[in-house]
Amino acid sequence: MDPGPGQRVLVVDDDPALSEVVGRYLRRDGFEVDYASDGTAGLAKALDTLPDLIVLDLMLPGLDGLEVCRRLRLVAPIPVVMLTALGEESDRIAGLEIGADDYVTKPFSPRELSARVKAVLRRAATGGVTPSATARRLTGASCEVDLVAHQVRRDGELVALTTKEFDLLVHFMTNPGRAYRREELLEAVWGWRFGDTSTVTVHLRRLREKIEDDASAPRHLLTVRGVGYRFEP
Repeated sequence: MDPGPGQRVLVVDDDPALSEVVGRYLRRDGFEVDYASDGTAGLAKALDTLPDLIVLDLMLPGLDGLEVCRRLRLVAPIPVVMLTALGEESDRIAGLEIGADDYVTKPFSPRELSARVKAVLRRAATGGVTPSATARRLTGASCEVDLVAHQVRRDGELVALTTKEFDLLVHFMTNPGRAYRREELLEAVWGWRFGDTSTVTVHLRRLREKIEDDASAPRHLLTVRGVGYRFEP
């Protein structure tokens, strides 16, 4: 599915040359593009205009990308693709823990970034992994997942999940009892055939914190030693 007419991407980066190249590729692929050159301006513009997605550099003057993402997540579920530099693995993981939906490591191909943007928006628009054309709700682990409203309730209370956390939970709930390798989850939920499997580990840990009674002793999102993870309702 191509981006729809008028979908807007906010690029927050203090490198004007990089921003211009990224914007050119995004506009070529059908997006409207806006810019901010520091974290404070980027956060203000995001909250004022509510773009469909934000491309957010990690290292920014003023507020850094992690803080922008953290503050944004408190008030608006806007998808975020974070830009990180080589060697910043701990910062990439921190970004995923805060709620970034994807990351691209510098130096990167603008075509790759545009493809990642489209993939994140596509999953956000469809609610991620859909078990069937007729299914509307899933239940298990004291959770009720509304696939149309894109909401999760646990014991009747709304649970705030990021797009990828929601997708991961839906994938597990539609395949209970099956053990998945991290590489399989990376392809099924993120659409990546190759990538950093710590992405899966981080999202799984955050998901446990939100749906388990005790994340340190999970009863539903189980670790299968030597394999990966399994969901038990």
